[in-house]
Amino acid sequence: MPGISEKAPAAGETIASAAVPVRVGGRLVRPECVQTHESGVLFASDWTGTGGVAIVRPDGPVERLLARGCDFDLKPNGIALEPGGSFLIAHLGVETGGMYRLCPDGTVEPRLTMLEGRLLPPSNFPLIDRQGRVWLTVSTRIQPRSNDYRASAATGLIILIDRKGSRIVADGLGYANECALSADERYLFVNETYARRLSRFEVGRDGSLRRRTAVATFGRGEFPDGVVLDREGGLWITSIISNRVIRIATDGNRTLVVEDADPDHVDLVEEAFLADRLGRAHLDVAKGRLLSNISSLAFGGPSLKTAYLGSLLGTAIFSFEAQVAGLEPVHYRVGLGPLSQPRQSSIA
Repeated sequence: MPGISEKAPAAGETIASAAVPVRVGGRLVRPECVQTHESGVLFASDWTGTGGVAIVRPDGPVERLLARGCDFDLKPNGIALEPGGSFLIAHLGVETGGMYRLCPDGTVEPRLTMLEGRLLPPSNFPLIDRQGRVWLTVSTRIQPRSNDYRASAATGLIILIDRKGSRIVADGLGYANECALSADERYLFVNETYARRLSRFEVGRDGSLRRRTAVATFGRGEFPDGVVLDREGGLWITSIISNRVIRIATDGNRTLVVEDADPDHVDLVEEAFLADRLGRAHLDVAKGRLLSNISSLAFGGPSLKTAYLGSLLGTAIFSFEAQVAGLEPVHYRVGLGPLSQPRQSSIA
C-alpha cells in the first residue's frame, strides 16, 4: 500500500508515521496543479477538450470550466485562482507558452505571451503574491523540452509581472518548476527539477531576486516539482517518478511523508538520467500503486492540515492529513463569483 517507505532513512532524514493518500474526485485529465479554497471547493488544471480548470466540489460532481473562443487548445500546467473566479493559466504548449486569463464564462484573455520581442516558451507555473504581483516560471528554452531533462539544464527563468511591466528576474535555472513565497514574502523558493535542487532567492522591494542559495539537493529518484510552505516555515516538496512528499524543516531536517515508488522504474529512470537519455517515455508511465507522478501539493480543509496532491498522469486528486498546518494561500478566501454555485451546464 502506498504510504511511507520501509527503507532506512538517509542521513539527516526521518520517516513520519504512515500517511496513506485517499482518492478525491475523479474523471480528471492531467490534474498537474491543485488549488484549494475555504469553501472546500478544489480546482485543478485540466486538459479535457479545449483545456481549462476542473472544479471539484465537496460531495458533488466534477465540473469543468473549459476555454472557448480560442484558436488553440489551452494546455494548463500551473493555475492561480483570482478574485471573482477567474484563473491565471501557465500555458504549456508544444512550442510556445505564456500566461492567459481564463474567465468564469470560459473566455480567454492573453496576459503575457511575449517578452523581449519573442514568444514565450512553454510556461510552467504562475504565483500571485499579496501585492498582486505575478511570478511566472518557464522551465527551459530548449525545444523540445524533453531534450533538457538533463542535470546540465540551465535555461530556466522566472518572470515578474507588476505595475512596471514584465521582466526576467532570475535566469539560468536548472528546469524551473513551481515556486513559493515565504510568509513575509522576503524569500522566493523555486524547484529546479533536473538540477535536483531547491533554491532560495531574497526578494527586493522592487521585486528583484538576489543571493541565490541552495536550500536542498535531491538524490536517487527525486525530481522536485511542487513546493509549498507550512505555518512553521517548513517546505513541502513533491517528487515525480518516486511519488514522494518530503518536508524540509527550517533546520534542514528532512521528513519523508509519502512514497509510492516502483524500485525497478526508479532504477530505469536513474540510469537514463545519468546517461543523459531521460525522455518522455520515462515520464509518461505511471508506476506507483496508487499515485501517478505527483507534481503539486496544496493545503486546505478547515484547519489547513489536509494536503491535496496533483499529478501528471492521474485521473483524480489524492489527499492525506498532515501533522502541520499549511501556510494559508493568498487566494484562499477570495470571492468565487459565478463559480460559487454549481454550474450544471459544465458537468462533463
